Amino acid sequence: MKLKLVLSAATAICLGVTAAIAAGEPQVVRQDEMKKVGGAMGALGGIAKGEKPYDAEAVKAALTTLAEVGKTFPDHFPAGSETGMDSEAAPAIWQNMDDFKAKSAKLASIAEAQLAALPADQAGVGATMQAVGATCGDCHQTYRLKK
Repeated sequence: MKLKLVLSAATAICLGVTAAIAAGEPQVVRQDEMKKVGGAMGALGGIAKGEKPYDAEAVKAALTTLAEVGKTFPDHFPAGSETGMDSEAAPAIWQNMDDFKAKSAKLASIAEAQLAALPADQAGVGATMQAVGATCGDCHQTYRLKK
């Protein structure tokens, strides 16, 4: 009985350590960051499409997320993290890191500008989505592998 308890505890600890190690991997961190971006764009999209009512706080939160991710996203692409964990990062990132960083900074800049001018209605949120979305699309065209 005690042996089963000890083995169960050891297994749980090992699984926890494995999960913690994976969570710190750059690929996992950047995938989590892209999920945040997706959530922010989804929130804006719901308002722009009229699926959700205009909510200034939701717009602020979404634009803040986009700006924050844009500022730090390239930090999660160290040498040696080109592959693994179902990464969709294209090798071009590491071949042209300066451009990749510039595109990420542009996302942050556009999100901050949109935040400063905070869209006041559904149409404004739609225009914001176009501005931000164009930046996202530009980066994805060059630096995201299509699966």
